[in-house]
Amino acid sequence: MSSIEHFSRNEITKSNRLLSSIRSVIETAFYGNNVSRIRHLTDAYALAKASPGTITTDLDVAYTSRLQLPTDAKVLVTNDGKIVGRTAAARRIIGQQGIDSAFYSELLREAVFNARSKKFYSGEVIVGLDEEFTVKSHLMLPADYSPNLYSYLLNFQIGDAKHLFYQQSDEIHTGDIFIFADPDWEHPDFPDGVVVIDPLHNCAGILGLRYFGELKKATLTLAWATAHRNGFLACHGGMKQYLLEDKKYTMAAFGLSGSGKSTITLAKPKNKGEVHVLHDDAFVISKEKGSTTALEPAYFDKTQDYPMTSEQIKYIVTAQNVGVTLDEQNKKVLVTEDVRNGNGRSIKSRYATPNRVDHIAEKVDGLFWIMKDDSLPPLIKIEDPSLAAVFGATLATKRSTAENVVGEVADQLVIEPFANPFRCYPLQEDYQDFKELFQKQKTACFILNTGDFKGRKVTPEETLSSIEKIIDGSAKFKPFGPLKKISYLPVKKHEPDFNSHHYLIHLMTRLETRLAFVQSRKTYQGGYDRLPNEAEQLLLQLLDELHSYHESLSV
Repeated sequence: MSSIEHFSRNEITKSNRLLSSIRSVIETAFYGNNVSRIRHLTDAYALAKASPGTITTDLDVAYTSRLQLPTDAKVLVTNDGKIVGRTAAARRIIGQQGIDSAFYSELLREAVFNARSKKFYSGEVIVGLDEEFTVKSHLMLPADYSPNLYSYLLNFQIGDAKHLFYQQSDEIHTGDIFIFADPDWEHPDFPDGVVVIDPLHNCAGILGLRYFGELKKATLTLAWATAHRNGFLACHGGMKQYLLEDKKYTMAAFGLSGSGKSTITLAKPKNKGEVHVLHDDAFVISKEKGSTTALEPAYFDKTQDYPMTSEQIKYIVTAQNVGVTLDEQNKKVLVTEDVRNGNGRSIKSRYATPNRVDHIAEKVDGLFWIMKDDSLPPLIKIEDPSLAAVFGATLATKRSTAENVVGEVADQLVIEPFANPFRCYPLQEDYQDFKELFQKQKTACFILNTGDFKGRKVTPEETLSSIEKIIDGSAKFKPFGPLKKISYLPVKKHEPDFNSHHYLIHLMTRLETRLAFVQSRKTYQGGYDRLPNEAEQLLLQLLDELHSYHESLSV
C-alpha cells in the first residue's frame, strides 16, 4: 500500500476528501522560494555537519556505504536546551472535541507567513518497509535545524527510486504525509509549543518545539492512523521472532519509552535458537493476514545504558542531548548514561541488530503488555480475550525522562491505553482490534511488570528469563489467587501473597484505578474514548472476586 503524491487536475477540487484547509496551508509551504529539497543523504550529512551547534565527534559511522553516507562520515551530536523530551500537552488532534480546525488553520497560516524570510530544507522518506504497508512522508525544517532533517532521513528511509517495494505496492486512497516544523516559533498562548495533527488529511504542523522525537512521533501518529483506516493494528511496541529447532515464536512487547521495551526486543536469547528483530518501537499488524511490517529501519534509542565501552556505540549515527569529552587519545567521544541530562538519545542504524527483518509473515504468538504496576508479579497470563484487551486498554505505567511532562508528576502511576499516547481515533477501535487479535489469531496475552514488586525491583534478567520460559515451553503457571482466567509465573522473591490483607487491598486499589479510568472515559471529551460496557463489567467482576476472597480470610 502506497500513498498519493500527485493528483490529476480533475481531482483537485474542494470535493476531494483528501484535501483540507490545514493540509493546503502545510503542503503549499513546501513549494516556496525559501525551501530547498535535500535529495541525498550525503548532502544532508554535509549540511548537518556545517550547522551551528553541531559537534563533529571523532567516532566513525559504521556501514557508511550501505547507509549512503560519505566514507569518512563521523557521528554528529546536537543538543537542545531545557526541553529534552516529547511534550504530549502540546498536541492538538483535528477532529477531537474542542479542537477548532479553522482556528488552527489560521494559526498555521500565520506561522508559515512569518517564517517566509527564513531558509528551509525539505526531505522525503518512506514509512513502512514492505509493500504490504508503506506511505511517503515529507518534512520541512529551518536551515538551522538541518541536523534534525538529517536524523529524520536516517531514522526513516530516504525516498528514492531504489525502493522497488514502494513502487510495486498498491496505492491506497490517502495522501502523502506533510509536516511543517518551525522550532523557533513563539506564541503567548502556547508557551509549551503546539503540535497540530490532522490525521484524516495526513499532515501536521510542529511549532515551538526543538526535540527530534516530536518529528518522529508526529510522522508515526499519521502513519499509524493511516494503517488503522486500512485494515491494520497500529502498534507502539517492539517485535521479534524466535527461531527454534522445531518452531518459530513471534512475540510483541508494548510499552512506553523507558519501560524496557527496547531491552526486551533487542535482547539476544540465552538459550538455544536465534532471533529476528522487526523493530523496537513502531510496526503494524495486518488484521486479515496476521503479518507484521516495521515502519522504520533505524532505532531512536535512549543512551542511558550505553557507556563508551558498549558495543552499541559503534552503531550510532547521530546523537542528541548527550555530552562530549576528550578521551586519552584527544579524540572527541560521547558522554552518555544521561550524565548531561535525562533522555539522551541516538539514531542507531539497522545494523545494530544483525538479525534485522522488515516484515514477518507469521502471526503473533504472544503479546506482552509492559507495565510498572507494583501490585503485579513479574509475569502474569490472561486467558480471556476480552480481559486481555481490558488490561491493554488500562495499561498502567510511569512516565520517563523521554517525556516533557506538563501538569503531572513524572514518577506517578498513569494509565496509557495500549502504551500508545499517539492514537488519534477513538480508543474503542483499538480495543476491538486487539480483542479480535486475541480471539481470531489465538494470540496469547501476558503482562510484564518491569517496575517494583514487594519492594524489590524486577530486574531485566528476571524479565528476560521469564519470557524465554514461555518461548521454550518450560513456563509453569500458578493460579493468580481467586481470579479466574489469570495465572502467574513464579519468580524467586517475587511471589504474590494472597494470604496478606495488605497485598489484597493493594491489588484491589490498582484494579479500582483501572475501573475509574474506564468509567471516566464515558464523559471525558464527550465520550470520545468510551470503552464497551464489557470492559467495566469485567473489572467489576475481578473486584467482586477479590472482595469475596478477602472477606473469607477475615472470617
